[in-house]
Amino acid sequence: MDGPLIADAAETLDPVDAEAWEALRAQGRRMLDDMIDHMAGLRDQPLWRAPPKAVRQHFDAPLPHRPEALEAVHQAFLSDIAPYSSGNAHPGFMGWVQGGGAPVGMLAEMLAAGLNCNVGGRDHMAIEVERQIVRWMAELYRFPKDATGVFLTGSSMANFCAVQIARTRALGPEVRQQGLGEAGGRLVAYTSAAAHGCIRRALEMAGLGAQALRLIPTDDRHAIGLIALQQAIVEDRARGLQPFLVVGTAGTVDVGAVDDLAALADLAADEGLYFHVDGAFGALAQLSPRLSDKLIGIERADSIAFDFHKWGQVPYDAGFLLVRDPDLHRSTFASEAAYLRRADTGLAGGDWWPCDLGPDLSRGFRALKVWFMLKTHGLDALGRVVERCCDLATSLAECIGTIDELELLAPVALNVVCFRYRGPESTTDADQLNAAIVEDLHAEGRVAPSLTTLDGQIAIRAAIVNHRTAREDIEALITGVIAAGRRRSSPTREQKRDAA
Repeated sequence: MDGPLIADAAETLDPVDAEAWEALRAQGRRMLDDMIDHMAGLRDQPLWRAPPKAVRQHFDAPLPHRPEALEAVHQAFLSDIAPYSSGNAHPGFMGWVQGGGAPVGMLAEMLAAGLNCNVGGRDHMAIEVERQIVRWMAELYRFPKDATGVFLTGSSMANFCAVQIARTRALGPEVRQQGLGEAGGRLVAYTSAAAHGCIRRALEMAGLGAQALRLIPTDDRHAIGLIALQQAIVEDRARGLQPFLVVGTAGTVDVGAVDDLAALADLAADEGLYFHVDGAFGALAQLSPRLSDKLIGIERADSIAFDFHKWGQVPYDAGFLLVRDPDLHRSTFASEAAYLRRADTGLAGGDWWPCDLGPDLSRGFRALKVWFMLKTHGLDALGRVVERCCDLATSLAECIGTIDELELLAPVALNVVCFRYRGPESTTDADQLNAAIVEDLHAEGRVAPSLTTLDGQIAIRAAIVNHRTAREDIEALITGVIAAGRRRSSPTREQKRDAA
């Protein structure tokens, strides 16, 4: 036959020859060097700065139909994007519970992108890496060896999946075909009033509605009130409702409190409830022998949600759900389709496909950066990072207790410290003053706490999650709050003149 069967008219996106590949290699090295320089110099950079209007306007450009040199696009990244990041990698970032990432994780992310695996299923080694992480987590939390797990974007999605699993347990797998029906309308779930808002959203997205979630008042430790929980279950059963799920929290978003997980496990067993733990960041306290006692009972959960991208210091995103009952997990999500046909051999082989365990069919290789971080640093080192964060929080709380201008607003359970600047007696709006202090600190770019509300009062909230955070950053937070508070509460010249 003369010539090919099909004409080659494709335009590749790869470099076209050896010289072009070498140019790409050189540019890639410059890009990698720039990011390593960025990470090495984080402490010397502003934590945050507001993107100028002129820079924002660069992103109001029309569709890029014609190509631009990679070097030029990289330069635009360096000038218009990198200097204006969210700042959570900076050691002074304490605003929200966000990890700082690490160089090893960044490099592993590059390797994963190079392989470009779809880890929804099929027979390839990316699947085995994820399975190993599942086995390691089952061992860490003392779950059965056949426990299942799956990577997701974060704990919000993991908690949503757990609600769906609990729904399947209560109504049976047929709920997937038949819908909630009358029985579904009777389901009731329980969690702490201090639980993350994603629990409510999970009930909404699962079709149960927010009215199916009981928010139980907390005790003086900001943990779920067990007597109030038991009473709510009794009352709901008396109304003909069906309690089916209790969600414990390991590390509340406001103050880092940990529910009495052992007591919740007992209650769930007695009442026949599915017991899920939202451990977005706090569950990884299990890495520390000194702190793991705070999580006693978590090993009895039916499922645990947590994020490697928080205390695990893995780059975003790397959420995870660990499930005790593999059959229940699979029956909640697995589905047959012609395009997902399995085989005994070949690429379509393998009997463990992550798409059977969660909502995603297309999935990136999140497990690789976790695998690299765990193997390169070891669990013991990561456990010491967790301990150090908690030690810094304790030191911050102790220091606040010695300064009259500051007031601690909640006990410190793990790594979150909530406090406020008292201000002079003449201060008419302490909430507004503390909110303004935080805005000032963000603008200064040295430290960045956030705000929350406790017992009706605005609180300055310092969540210490970053492995780079050191005592000097805690001191900078204290001095920054005091300086901004004094500046904000000092009478102006005009006020002094009017008073005279």
